[in-house]
Formats: sequence, structure tokens, C-alpha cells
Amino acid sequence: MNIPSEIREPFARLFGEMRPKLHRYCARMTGSVIDGEDVLQEALTKAFEALPNAGPIANPEGWLFRIAHNAALDFLRRRAREKAFADEDPDMIVDPVNPIVERQAAAAGLHTFMRLPVTQRSSVIMMDVLGYSLQEISAVLDTSIPAVKAGLHRGRGRLRQLADEPDDRPAPRLSAPERLLLDAYIDRFNARDFDAVRDMLADEVRLELVARTRLNGRKEVGTYFHNYSQVRNWCFVPGFVEDRPAVLVRDSDDPAARPSYFILLGWRGGRLLTVRDFRHARYAAESAQLLVL
Repeated sequence: MNIPSEIREPFARLFGEMRPKLHRYCARMTGSVIDGEDVLQEALTKAFEALPNAGPIANPEGWLFRIAHNAALDFLRRRAREKAFADEDPDMIVDPVNPIVERQAAAAGLHTFMRLPVTQRSSVIMMDVLGYSLQEISAVLDTSIPAVKAGLHRGRGRLRQLADEPDDRPAPRLSAPERLLLDAYIDRFNARDFDAVRDMLADEVRLELVARTRLNGRKEVGTYFHNYSQVRNWCFVPGFVEDRPAVLVRDSDDPAARPSYFILLGWRGGRLLTVRDFRHARYAAESAQLLVL
């Protein structure tokens, strides 16, 4: 893609700076930090593709959020989880600055946001989680300020109701074969026996170092383990991220602290087929539901 450097470089910096905030939005729109990263990557790709023909962009941050919002809606349509909902009352009054509801929204779990209709969800996330104004939200969502106020009023009310409901979802479980594979990977990694880890790889293994690079095949992926051998501030433990089996990574100097990031593994026939490492995308772990085994 032929984008002049005087355009490409400032936007590349902006994309890097905005990535955590955009992820917070996408994760809450999709109900998952993992799906949120997928949507974020799709949005950034679309933004780069649109740059050559975008012309002057008066509000780059708002432009990026508009693309991320539309990418999240596309994701939700593909997943077919949203149902039709009634139009909001445009005359609904809402206090745009309310520290109590801001704290409630920030503390709400990602699955809780998924129980709000899209218009309510996006309005609450943008104001109470990310701190945007009514005018900014109206521009991003391409809707009126009264409609944003209505979405905020109804969404905040629903979050208050949901906050009082018990979380009765069953605890995730690993099958015995899954646990054996996960434990073997973690034990070998913690022992720094990277040759033994390489022996677990499928020939066609694929690795994504989120927000950095992608590697394919045993030879390329082998360099990834070398990089881990150069640092000593990590300790792997088995666990779950949003009910998905995962490697949770703690600071070796503070093993009681919350894991700072996670790694997702995919297996086929007892061989490691995919690795998705969030070491350079730690923003994903900040709002993730993590469970240490």
C-alpha cells in the first residue's frame, strides 16, 4: 500500500497510542478481550486501507473510533447475537457527568455489557468507561444527542439491575488430556527447557505476538523461544481467560500479583498448532476475567 510517509508515520503513532483505549471499547462491545483484539486488528487494518483516500481528517481519534465501532457492529452481526430492540425515547433526560455510574460501568464485567442492547452499550462505554462527551459520542455513533442520552439513561439503569444479580455461570473445566498438554508446556517453559518446548510444535505452527508480529513454521517460531530465554521476569501458571484454557503470566518477583498477560495455545493431535502471546498487549488482561488453576 503506497501511503506517503508524512501521512503514514503520524497515523502509525496514533494507532499505537490509541490501541489500549480502542481495545477497551471493542472488548466491551463484543464481551471478550480476545474477540475485542480481533475486532481492533480488523479496525486498524481498515483504517490503514482507508488512509490513501480519506483526505484531511479533522478528528483522527473520532475517525478511528468510528471505524472501530463499525467493525464491532460487523462482528456482532456475524455472530448473530443481537436482536432487534425498540427505539429509545429521544426526550429522555440524563446527567452526563455522574461519578457513581462511571464507577459502576468501569467495574462491570464484559459479559454484563453484552446484556445491554448495542445503542445502550456503546453509549455507556464511551461516556462512563472512556470519558467522551455527548457531542463526541454522537459523532462517533452517527446519532443524535437525545438518542445518546436515552441510551445512557436506559443502559445505566440496566447495569444497576444487573449488578445485584448473582453470577451463577458454571466454573470452566479442563479435560484430562487438555490439562496434561497445558501442564507439560508450562513445566517445560518454566524450566527453560526450550528444546523440549520446540519438540511439542507442529510443523505448520503459527504464532502471533499480538501488536508486534506473526511467525509461521517451526523454524520461525523457534526464535520466539530464544527471546523468552533472554528475560527472567516471568512465571507461567495454568488458568482460564474468559473460560478459555490459557497460560497466565505472572511477575516472577511478585508471584501473588494478578497475572499481567496471557498466552492462548491451540493443539491438534497432541501438537502445538497455534500460539497467541499477549506480552506486548497487556491492556487485554486489565479487564479480562482470569482464573488461576
